[in-house]
Amino acid sequence: MIERYTLPEMGEIWEENAKFQSWLDVEIAACKANYELGNLPKEHLEHIISHAKFSPERIKDIEKEVKHDVIAFLTNLNEYVGDAGRYIHVGMTSSDVLDTGLSIQLKNSCNLLIKEIKNLEAQVRKLAGIHKFTIMVGRSHAIHGEPISFGFKLAGWLAEIIRNKKRLVSLKEEISTGQISGAMGTYANTNPEVEAITCALLGLNPDTVSTQIISRDRHAEYVQTLALVGSSLDRFATEIRNLQRTDVLEVEEGFSKGQKGSSAMPHKRNPIRSERVSGLSRVLKSYVNTALDNVSLWHERDISHSSNERIMLPDVSICLHFMLREMTEIMSNLQVYPDNMLDNMNIYGGVIFSQKVLLILVEKGMSREDAYKLVQKNAHQAWNTKNGDFRKNIENDPQIMDKITTLELDECFNPSIHLSNLNVIWDRLSI
Repeated sequence: MIERYTLPEMGEIWEENAKFQSWLDVEIAACKANYELGNLPKEHLEHIISHAKFSPERIKDIEKEVKHDVIAFLTNLNEYVGDAGRYIHVGMTSSDVLDTGLSIQLKNSCNLLIKEIKNLEAQVRKLAGIHKFTIMVGRSHAIHGEPISFGFKLAGWLAEIIRNKKRLVSLKEEISTGQISGAMGTYANTNPEVEAITCALLGLNPDTVSTQIISRDRHAEYVQTLALVGSSLDRFATEIRNLQRTDVLEVEEGFSKGQKGSSAMPHKRNPIRSERVSGLSRVLKSYVNTALDNVSLWHERDISHSSNERIMLPDVSICLHFMLREMTEIMSNLQVYPDNMLDNMNIYGGVIFSQKVLLILVEKGMSREDAYKLVQKNAHQAWNTKNGDFRKNIENDPQIMDKITTLELDECFNPSIHLSNLNVIWDRLSI
Protein backbone atom coordinates (compact mmCIF):
# COMPACT_ATOMS: atom_id res chain seq x y z
CA MET A 1 0.00 0.00 0.00
CA ILE A 2 2.70 2.48 0.97
CA GLU A 3 4.97 1.67 -1.97
CA ARG A 4 2.09 2.12 -4.39
CA TYR A 5 1.70 5.78 -3.48
CA THR A 6 5.38 6.66 -3.00
CA LEU A 7 7.49 8.29 -5.67
CA PRO A 8 10.55 6.19 -6.44
CA GLU A 9 13.35 8.33 -5.04
CA MET A 10 12.64 7.43 -1.40
CA GLY A 11 11.96 3.81 -2.28
CA GLU A 12 15.23 3.63 -4.18
CA ILE A 13 17.18 4.59 -1.06
CA TRP A 14 15.89 1.46 0.65
CA GLU A 15 16.17 -1.02 -2.20
CA GLU A 16 18.54 -3.95 -1.71
CA ASN A 17 20.90 -2.64 -4.39
CA ALA A 18 21.16 0.69 -2.56
CA LYS A 19 22.01 -1.11 0.67
CA PHE A 20 24.81 -3.06 -0.97
CA GLN A 21 26.02 0.08 -2.72
CA SER A 22 26.24 1.88 0.63
CA TRP A 23 28.35 -1.00 1.95
CA LEU A 24 30.61 -0.75 -1.09
CA ASP A 25 30.90 3.02 -0.61
CA VAL A 26 32.03 2.43 2.97
CA GLU A 27 34.62 -0.19 1.98
CA ILE A 28 36.06 1.97 -0.82
CA ALA A 29 36.17 5.05 1.42
CA ALA A 30 38.05 3.00 4.03
CA CYS A 31 40.51 1.85 1.33
CA LYS A 32 41.05 5.47 0.31
CA ALA A 33 41.69 6.34 3.96
CA ASN A 34 44.25 3.56 4.26
CA TYR A 35 45.91 4.77 1.06
CA GLU A 36 46.18 8.30 2.47
CA LEU A 37 47.82 6.85 5.58
CA GLY A 38 50.30 4.83 3.51
CA ASN A 39 48.75 1.44 4.19
CA LEU A 40 47.60 0.61 0.67
CA PRO A 41 49.59 0.82 -2.59
CA LYS A 42 48.17 3.19 -5.21
CA GLU A 43 47.90 0.53 -7.93
CA HIS A 44 45.83 -1.71 -5.66
CA LEU A 45 43.52 1.18 -4.70
CA GLU A 46 42.98 2.01 -8.36
CA HIS A 47 42.28 -1.64 -9.12
CA ILE A 48 39.75 -1.85 -6.26
CA ILE A 49 37.97 1.32 -7.39
CA SER A 50 37.78 0.22 -11.02
CA HIS A 51 36.83 -3.42 -10.42
CA ALA A 52 34.79 -3.41 -7.21
CA LYS A 53 31.16 -4.36 -7.73
CA PHE A 54 28.62 -6.86 -6.49
CA SER A 55 25.83 -9.14 -7.61
CA PRO A 56 22.81 -9.32 -5.29
CA GLU A 57 21.95 -12.77 -6.62
CA ARG A 58 25.45 -14.08 -6.00
CA ILE A 59 25.49 -12.58 -2.49
CA LYS A 60 22.27 -14.42 -1.69
CA ASP A 61 23.70 -17.70 -2.96
CA ILE A 62 26.82 -17.30 -0.80
CA GLU A 63 24.76 -16.26 2.22
CA LYS A 64 22.77 -19.49 2.02
CA GLU A 65 25.98 -21.28 2.91
CA VAL A 66 27.82 -18.89 5.23
CA LYS A 67 24.70 -17.52 6.99
CA HIS A 68 26.33 -14.07 7.24
CA ASP A 69 25.34 -11.19 4.97
CA VAL A 70 28.52 -9.09 5.23
CA ILE A 71 30.80 -12.12 4.71
CA ALA A 72 28.71 -13.05 1.68
CA PHE A 73 29.06 -9.49 0.38
CA LEU A 74 32.83 -9.43 0.93
CA THR A 75 33.24 -12.85 -0.69
CA ASN A 76 31.39 -11.66 -3.77
CA LEU A 77 33.39 -8.41 -3.80
CA ASN A 78 36.65 -10.32 -3.74
CA GLU A 79 35.52 -12.36 -6.73
CA TYR A 80 35.70 -9.12 -8.72
CA VAL A 81 38.85 -7.51 -7.28
CA GLY A 82 41.04 -10.59 -6.90
CA ASP A 83 44.28 -10.28 -4.95
CA ALA A 84 43.71 -6.62 -4.14
CA GLY A 85 40.82 -7.79 -1.95
CA ARG A 86 43.28 -8.40 0.89
CA TYR A 87 43.33 -4.63 1.42
CA ILE A 88 39.55 -4.48 1.83
CA HIS A 89 37.89 -4.56 5.27
CA VAL A 90 41.26 -4.43 7.07
CA GLY A 91 40.82 -3.98 10.83
CA MET A 92 37.07 -3.59 10.40
CA THR A 93 34.09 -5.47 11.77
CA SER A 94 30.77 -6.13 10.09
CA SER A 95 28.93 -3.39 11.94
CA ASP A 96 31.43 -0.81 10.68
CA VAL A 97 30.00 -1.55 7.25
CA LEU A 98 26.39 -2.16 8.26
CA ASP A 99 25.92 0.85 10.55
CA THR A 100 27.92 3.32 8.51
CA GLY A 101 26.11 2.23 5.36
CA LEU A 102 22.79 2.53 7.18
CA SER A 103 23.69 6.07 8.22
CA ILE A 104 24.16 6.97 4.56
CA GLN A 105 20.65 5.70 3.83
CA LEU A 106 19.17 7.55 6.82
CA LYS A 107 20.94 10.78 5.89
CA ASN A 108 19.66 10.53 2.31
CA SER A 109 16.17 9.88 3.64
CA CYS A 110 16.35 12.97 5.84
CA ASN A 111 17.29 15.05 2.80
CA LEU A 112 14.12 13.96 1.00
CA LEU A 113 11.93 14.46 4.08
CA ILE A 114 13.31 17.98 4.57
CA LYS A 115 12.62 18.75 0.92
CA GLU A 116 9.00 17.61 1.25
CA ILE A 117 8.29 19.40 4.50
CA LYS A 118 9.60 22.62 2.92
CA ASN A 119 7.08 22.13 0.10
CA LEU A 120 4.30 21.67 2.66
CA GLU A 121 5.47 24.73 4.57
CA ALA A 122 5.30 26.87 1.41
CA GLN A 123 1.78 25.69 0.59
CA VAL A 124 0.41 26.26 4.09
CA ARG A 125 2.14 29.65 4.31
CA LYS A 126 0.49 30.70 1.04
CA LEU A 127 -2.96 29.56 2.16
CA ALA A 128 -2.61 31.22 5.57
CA GLY A 129 -1.82 34.54 3.87
CA ILE A 130 -4.85 34.27 1.60
CA HIS A 131 -7.20 33.53 4.49
CA LYS A 132 -5.77 35.84 7.15
CA PHE A 133 -9.16 37.55 7.54
CA THR A 134 -11.47 34.71 6.49
CA ILE A 135 -13.61 34.72 9.62
CA MET A 136 -14.80 31.47 11.16
CA VAL A 137 -15.75 30.14 14.57
CA GLY A 138 -13.11 28.70 16.84
CA ARG A 139 -14.04 25.55 18.70
CA SER A 140 -13.02 23.97 21.98
CA HIS A 141 -14.35 20.56 23.04
CA ALA A 142 -15.80 20.63 19.46
CA ILE A 143 -18.21 23.33 20.72
CA HIS A 144 -18.35 26.87 19.34
CA GLY A 145 -16.05 29.21 21.22
CA GLU A 146 -15.19 32.62 19.76
CA PRO A 147 -14.33 33.93 16.28
CA ILE A 148 -10.96 33.21 14.70
CA SER A 149 -9.87 33.27 11.07
CA PHE A 150 -9.07 30.31 8.88
CA GLY A 151 -5.69 31.91 8.28
CA PHE A 152 -5.09 31.93 12.03
CA LYS A 153 -5.82 28.20 12.18
CA LEU A 154 -3.36 27.62 9.34
CA ALA A 155 -0.78 29.83 11.06
CA GLY A 156 -0.83 27.37 13.95
CA TRP A 157 -0.20 24.55 11.52
CA LEU A 158 2.60 26.52 9.88
CA ALA A 159 4.34 27.08 13.21
CA GLU A 160 4.19 23.34 13.90
CA ILE A 161 5.52 22.52 10.43
CA ILE A 162 8.45 24.89 11.00
CA ARG A 163 9.24 23.19 14.31
CA ASN A 164 9.12 19.80 12.61
CA LYS A 165 11.39 21.03 9.84
CA LYS A 166 13.93 22.07 12.47
CA ARG A 167 13.59 18.65 14.08
CA LEU A 168 14.33 16.92 10.78
CA VAL A 169 17.35 19.16 10.12
CA SER A 170 18.68 18.40 13.60
CA LEU A 171 17.93 14.71 13.11
CA LYS A 172 19.91 14.65 9.89
CA GLU A 173 22.95 15.92 11.78
CA GLU A 174 22.45 13.40 14.59
CA ILE A 175 21.98 10.40 12.33
CA SER A 176 24.88 11.27 10.00
CA THR A 177 27.23 9.22 12.14
CA GLY A 178 29.72 6.60 11.03
CA GLN A 179 32.18 4.23 12.64
CA ILE A 180 35.31 2.37 11.55
CA SER A 181 36.40 1.29 15.01
CA GLY A 182 36.66 -2.48 14.70
CA ALA A 183 35.47 -5.22 17.01
CA MET A 184 34.28 -3.79 20.35
CA GLY A 185 34.95 -0.29 19.00
CA THR A 186 38.39 0.11 20.59
CA TYR A 187 40.40 0.69 17.37
CA ALA A 188 42.60 -2.27 18.38
CA ASN A 189 43.21 -3.29 14.77
CA THR A 190 42.69 0.00 12.94
CA ASN A 191 43.94 3.56 13.15
CA PRO A 192 41.31 6.06 14.35
CA GLU A 193 42.45 8.25 11.46
CA VAL A 194 40.98 5.68 9.10
CA GLU A 195 37.58 6.35 10.67
CA ALA A 196 38.03 10.12 10.49
CA ILE A 197 39.01 10.09 6.81
CA THR A 198 36.38 7.51 5.84
CA CYS A 199 33.58 9.44 7.51
CA ALA A 200 34.75 12.71 5.93
CA LEU A 201 34.66 11.09 2.49
CA LEU A 202 31.13 9.83 3.14
CA GLY A 203 29.83 13.11 4.59
CA LEU A 204 29.41 11.62 8.06
CA ASN A 205 30.72 12.42 11.53
CA PRO A 206 32.70 9.80 13.48
CA ASP A 207 30.75 8.44 16.42
CA THR A 208 31.96 9.88 19.72
CA VAL A 209 32.05 6.44 21.34
CA SER A 210 30.85 3.35 19.53
CA THR A 211 30.86 -0.16 20.91
CA GLN A 212 30.75 -2.72 18.15
CA ILE A 213 27.78 -0.79 16.82
CA ILE A 214 26.51 2.77 16.70
CA SER A 215 24.28 3.10 19.76
CA ARG A 216 20.60 2.73 18.96
CA ASP A 217 19.44 5.85 20.79
CA ARG A 218 20.23 7.66 17.52
CA HIS A 219 17.98 5.35 15.53
CA ALA A 220 15.27 5.57 18.19
CA GLU A 221 15.39 9.35 17.81
CA TYR A 222 14.98 8.91 14.06
CA VAL A 223 11.84 6.82 14.45
CA GLN A 224 10.41 9.00 17.21
CA THR A 225 10.97 12.17 15.20
CA LEU A 226 9.31 10.75 12.12
CA ALA A 227 6.39 9.57 14.24
CA LEU A 228 6.10 13.06 15.76
CA VAL A 229 6.03 14.68 12.33
CA GLY A 230 3.42 12.12 11.32
CA SER A 231 1.33 13.01 14.37
CA SER A 232 1.32 16.65 13.28
CA LEU A 233 0.11 15.64 9.84
CA ASP A 234 -2.57 13.54 11.52
CA ARG A 235 -3.68 16.63 13.47
CA PHE A 236 -4.06 18.64 10.27
CA ALA A 237 -5.81 15.77 8.50
CA THR A 238 -8.21 15.20 11.39
CA GLU A 239 -9.17 18.88 11.39
CA ILE A 240 -9.85 18.80 7.66
CA ARG A 241 -11.99 15.71 8.13
CA ASN A 242 -14.01 17.42 10.86
CA LEU A 243 -14.44 20.62 8.88
CA GLN A 244 -15.60 18.62 5.83
CA ARG A 245 -18.45 16.95 7.72
CA THR A 246 -21.77 17.57 5.95
CA ASP A 247 -23.20 19.55 8.85
CA VAL A 248 -20.08 21.77 8.98
CA LEU A 249 -18.68 21.90 5.40
CA GLU A 250 -16.26 24.76 5.91
CA VAL A 251 -13.49 23.15 3.87
CA GLU A 252 -13.37 20.18 1.54
CA GLU A 253 -10.70 18.11 -0.15
CA GLY A 254 -10.44 18.67 -3.87
CA PHE A 255 -12.71 16.32 -5.80
CA SER A 256 -11.44 15.64 -9.32
CA LYS A 257 -13.50 15.21 -12.46
CA GLY A 258 -14.67 11.62 -12.73
CA GLN A 259 -13.88 10.83 -9.08
CA LYS A 260 -16.48 8.78 -7.21
CA GLY A 261 -17.02 8.69 -3.47
CA SER A 262 -19.17 5.61 -3.01
CA SER A 263 -20.16 2.54 -4.97
CA ALA A 264 -23.71 2.87 -3.61
CA MET A 265 -24.30 6.59 -2.89
CA PRO A 266 -23.54 8.91 -5.81
CA HIS A 267 -23.70 12.07 -3.67
CA LYS A 268 -20.70 11.14 -1.50
CA ARG A 269 -17.53 13.29 -1.45
CA ASN A 270 -15.34 11.75 1.23
CA PRO A 271 -12.09 13.11 2.77
CA ILE A 272 -10.23 9.97 1.72
CA ARG A 273 -6.76 11.51 1.46
CA SER A 274 -6.93 13.01 4.94
CA GLU A 275 -8.19 9.69 6.26
CA ARG A 276 -5.23 8.02 4.56
CA VAL A 277 -2.81 10.38 6.30
CA SER A 278 -4.46 9.72 9.67
CA GLY A 279 -4.29 5.99 9.12
CA LEU A 280 -0.62 6.00 8.15
CA SER A 281 0.33 8.07 11.19
CA ARG A 282 -0.70 5.05 13.25
CA VAL A 283 1.84 2.95 11.36
CA LEU A 284 4.61 5.39 12.31
CA LYS A 285 3.61 5.47 15.97
CA SER A 286 3.42 1.67 16.11
CA TYR A 287 7.19 1.45 15.54
CA VAL A 288 8.21 3.76 18.39
CA ASN A 289 8.24 1.05 21.08
CA THR A 290 10.30 -1.23 18.85
CA ALA A 291 12.87 1.51 18.29
CA LEU A 292 13.07 2.23 22.02
CA ASP A 293 13.48 -1.47 22.81
CA ASN A 294 16.44 -1.56 20.42
CA VAL A 295 18.38 0.87 22.62
CA SER A 296 18.90 -1.78 25.28
CA LEU A 297 21.20 -4.36 23.70
CA TRP A 298 23.38 -6.92 25.48
CA HIS A 299 26.86 -5.77 26.48
CA GLU A 300 28.73 -4.24 23.51
CA ARG A 301 26.19 -5.54 20.99
CA ASP A 302 23.77 -8.19 19.93
CA ILE A 303 21.71 -8.34 16.76
CA SER A 304 18.19 -8.30 18.17
CA HIS A 305 17.81 -4.82 16.63
CA SER A 306 18.92 -5.88 13.17
CA SER A 307 15.93 -7.93 12.06
CA ASN A 308 13.28 -5.37 12.96
CA GLU A 309 15.29 -2.43 11.60
CA ARG A 310 15.26 -4.01 8.15
CA ILE A 311 11.48 -3.59 8.20
CA MET A 312 11.09 -0.55 10.44
CA LEU A 313 13.53 1.99 9.01
CA PRO A 314 12.46 1.65 5.36
CA ASP A 315 8.80 1.63 6.43
CA VAL A 316 8.89 4.80 8.51
CA SER A 317 10.99 6.66 5.94
CA ILE A 318 8.80 5.74 2.97
CA CYS A 319 5.61 6.20 4.95
CA LEU A 320 6.36 9.75 6.15
CA HIS A 321 7.67 10.76 2.73
CA PHE A 322 4.35 9.77 1.21
CA MET A 323 2.36 11.45 3.97
CA LEU A 324 4.16 14.77 3.45
CA ARG A 325 3.52 14.58 -0.29
CA GLU A 326 -0.10 13.68 0.30
CA MET A 327 -0.69 16.54 2.76
CA THR A 328 0.90 19.04 0.37
CA GLU A 329 -1.46 17.84 -2.37
CA ILE A 330 -4.43 18.12 -0.01
CA MET A 331 -3.54 21.69 0.93
CA SER A 332 -2.87 22.76 -2.66
CA ASN A 333 -6.35 21.59 -3.74
CA LEU A 334 -8.27 22.46 -0.57
CA GLN A 335 -11.68 24.02 -1.15
CA VAL A 336 -12.52 26.72 1.40
CA TYR A 337 -16.11 27.93 1.93
CA PRO A 338 -16.17 31.33 3.71
CA ASP A 339 -19.98 31.67 3.42
CA ASN A 340 -20.49 28.41 5.32
CA MET A 341 -17.99 29.61 7.91
CA LEU A 342 -20.07 32.77 8.44
CA ASP A 343 -23.33 30.82 8.62
CA ASN A 344 -21.92 28.43 11.21
CA MET A 345 -20.44 31.26 13.24
CA ASN A 346 -23.72 33.18 13.46
CA ILE A 347 -25.89 30.24 14.47
CA TYR A 348 -28.21 31.00 17.42
CA GLY A 349 -27.82 34.72 16.88
CA GLY A 350 -24.16 35.03 17.76
CA VAL A 351 -23.92 33.22 21.09
CA ILE A 352 -20.17 33.12 20.54
CA PHE A 353 -20.01 36.83 21.43
CA SER A 354 -21.18 36.18 24.99
CA GLN A 355 -17.81 37.06 26.56
CA LYS A 356 -17.84 40.53 25.01
CA VAL A 357 -21.30 41.17 26.48
CA LEU A 358 -20.11 39.83 29.84
CA LEU A 359 -17.05 42.10 29.88
CA ILE A 360 -18.91 45.28 28.97
CA LEU A 361 -21.45 44.66 31.76
CA VAL A 362 -18.60 44.23 34.23
CA GLU A 363 -17.02 47.40 32.85
CA LYS A 364 -20.34 49.20 33.48
CA GLY A 365 -20.23 48.25 37.16
CA MET A 366 -22.13 44.95 37.37
CA SER A 367 -20.45 42.21 39.40
CA ARG A 368 -18.87 39.49 37.30
CA GLU A 369 -21.03 36.82 38.96
CA ASP A 370 -24.30 38.66 38.24
CA ALA A 371 -23.21 39.53 34.70
CA TYR A 372 -22.22 35.92 34.00
CA LYS A 373 -25.61 34.57 35.16
CA LEU A 374 -27.48 37.14 33.12
CA VAL A 375 -25.57 36.55 29.89
CA GLN A 376 -25.57 32.77 30.35
CA LYS A 377 -29.37 32.74 30.75
CA ASN A 378 -29.86 34.58 27.45
CA ALA A 379 -27.26 32.43 25.67
CA HIS A 380 -28.77 29.15 26.82
CA GLN A 381 -32.27 30.31 25.84
CA ALA A 382 -30.98 30.88 22.32
CA TRP A 383 -28.95 27.66 22.30
CA ASN A 384 -31.83 25.44 23.30
CA THR A 385 -34.43 27.01 20.99
CA LYS A 386 -35.01 26.34 17.32
CA ASN A 387 -33.96 29.47 15.45
CA GLY A 388 -32.80 30.91 18.77
CA ASP A 389 -31.34 34.43 18.63
CA PHE A 390 -28.91 35.48 21.36
CA ARG A 391 -28.62 39.04 20.03
CA LYS A 392 -32.39 39.49 20.11
CA ASN A 393 -32.57 38.03 23.61
CA ILE A 394 -30.01 40.58 24.78
CA GLU A 395 -31.87 43.44 23.11
CA ASN A 396 -35.10 42.37 24.88
CA ASP A 397 -33.47 42.12 28.32
CA PRO A 398 -33.87 45.41 30.20
CA GLN A 399 -31.33 44.38 32.87
CA ILE A 400 -28.70 44.45 30.16
CA MET A 401 -29.91 47.24 27.88
CA ASP A 402 -30.29 49.61 30.82
CA LYS A 403 -26.51 49.30 31.21
CA ILE A 404 -25.30 49.55 27.59
CA THR A 405 -26.19 51.35 24.36
CA THR A 406 -27.12 49.80 21.04
CA LEU A 407 -23.84 51.08 19.61
CA GLU A 408 -21.92 49.35 22.38
CA LEU A 409 -23.87 46.16 21.73
CA ASP A 410 -22.99 46.39 18.03
CA GLU A 411 -19.35 46.53 19.01
CA CYS A 412 -19.73 43.39 21.14
CA PHE A 413 -20.99 41.52 18.06
CA ASN A 414 -18.25 42.80 15.75
CA PRO A 415 -16.14 39.76 14.77
CA SER A 416 -13.26 41.85 13.39
CA ILE A 417 -12.24 42.75 16.94
CA HIS A 418 -11.12 39.15 17.38
CA LEU A 419 -8.69 39.52 14.48
CA SER A 420 -7.19 42.87 15.45
CA ASN A 421 -3.95 41.44 16.87
CA LEU A 422 -3.19 38.84 14.22
CA ASN A 423 -0.24 40.88 12.95
CA VAL A 424 1.69 39.80 16.05
CA ILE A 425 1.48 36.19 14.84
CA TRP A 426 2.03 37.08 11.19
CA ASP A 427 5.22 38.93 12.10
CA ARG A 428 6.51 35.96 14.08
CA LEU A 429 5.94 33.64 11.13
CA SER A 430 6.92 36.15 8.41
CA ILE A 431 3.72 35.47 6.53
